[in-house]
Amino acid sequence: MTGTKKRPGPARAKHFTASDDVIGGPLTGTRSLSGLARSRGPAVPRRLSDARRLADTRRASEWLADTSHAIYDWNSVSVSSSLRGRVFTLCDETLRDGLQSPSATDPTVEEKIELLHLMSSLGIGAITVGLPGAGERAYRDSLALVREAVRTRLPARINLSARTMEADLRPIANIAHATGAAVTAYTFIGSSPIRLFAEGWTLSTLLRHVEAAVTFAVREGIEVCLVTEDTTRARPDILDPLFRTAIGLGARRLCLCDTVGHATPDGVRGLVGWTRNLIAGCGADIGLDWHGHNDRGLAVINSLVALEAGADRAHGTGLGLGERVGNAAMDQLLINLKLGGAYDHDLSNLARYCELVASACQVPIPASYPVFGRDAFRTATGVHAAAIIKAQRKGDTDYADRVYSGVPASWVGRRQTIEVSHMSGASNVVYWLASQGLPADEDLIATIMQRAKSTRRVLAEDELHALVAAQTRTSNDANDMAPEMTMGREREAAVVN
Repeated sequence: MTGTKKRPGPARAKHFTASDDVIGGPLTGTRSLSGLARSRGPAVPRRLSDARRLADTRRASEWLADTSHAIYDWNSVSVSSSLRGRVFTLCDETLRDGLQSPSATDPTVEEKIELLHLMSSLGIGAITVGLPGAGERAYRDSLALVREAVRTRLPARINLSARTMEADLRPIANIAHATGAAVTAYTFIGSSPIRLFAEGWTLSTLLRHVEAAVTFAVREGIEVCLVTEDTTRARPDILDPLFRTAIGLGARRLCLCDTVGHATPDGVRGLVGWTRNLIAGCGADIGLDWHGHNDRGLAVINSLVALEAGADRAHGTGLGLGERVGNAAMDQLLINLKLGGAYDHDLSNLARYCELVASACQVPIPASYPVFGRDAFRTATGVHAAAIIKAQRKGDTDYADRVYSGVPASWVGRRQTIEVSHMSGASNVVYWLASQGLPADEDLIATIMQRAKSTRRVLAEDELHALVAAQTRTSNDANDMAPEMTMGREREAAVVN
């Protein structure tokens, strides 16, 4: 074995038990971000002497009482890229791509106008209001929405969609001229080999359409964004001439489309990076959009990655409505950007936005939908409920709002809800009774727990109130019988004597 050095084994992490304390605070380098802690370095724990243990335990408790110290954020550790400080906008496609969902109903123009203003109130910088070349109603609604944007001086940029055909672009020109609005035409054409095969197109076909469409729109004074459908499955030798032609003719933006939800985050980084290099080589100031679908369940994360990789605009729709299984959910994009400290706009209207999308499009929000689903902040599990209740007893609502929630319910005007089911403990019942202003009577708690354990679901409010009423009647009957029983015993005693 001479001449061979023994390789050191992997470092072994020390396991610290509940009896171990940490000096200098449980975490180091903590700072607050959007109300959540973002702690950079790991703790440096070591045992304390018995003489210091009690004092330092109290100090740690006081330190943790500040909720900004109570969350160690691994999302901020070893960050490869970040959106903090990046300049980008969001584009809401609910009123165009969202309405292509086969389950969606076309809202009334009044509902669309309300949605328009809700989108703007959320800080969404661009809004696609329709495809006016699709028909008479589509044109009429698009015109009404553009007029409303002009009338109210809406800060958001208004977009209108079109195929790369003059027949689709002319209605956009008519709306722009009639309203005086500076609109952007998002003109789209398929670009992947499979689409070319299906349509019988060649590269020459695509270039001819792009040249005609961009030339017409620019001549009409309309800003152009070239949208290449199915970009994430298109070859570079097709995309390169399409992009260069559009830029050379005056297009101001390019839109990369994951039309069938094919891309993974690695694919997004590759495509966005490649396109950014092409744009830089053209020497032009060109905006870059990302438009993602959710067929593989990656639409939201892909959109965030696209922004990190160099796109300056990401698209989304309310509740993720859209073709097949939908698009990136705008509401989820906003929440994640807010949590990541990359979006500081007020989101107090986000709940109303989601509710209106659901009601106007007649698409119900699933119970388990993130943040705005019925179950998002509900629990009937004993361990979860107990932790929330204990946090509330510490007198800090922020603490209670985060102990079992990755998104603070208060951010969107909601609250944590504790219910009673077969999975519950007595703490659930005590909490529910307190929320109803009822005393935590031991017999009543036992009655409700017995009923809960005999079911396979959450007890409804009316069931719980019925149990309370029944127990109250039982208690009252017992109280009424007590004097009679006492008198009976006295009579028996008299007879004996």
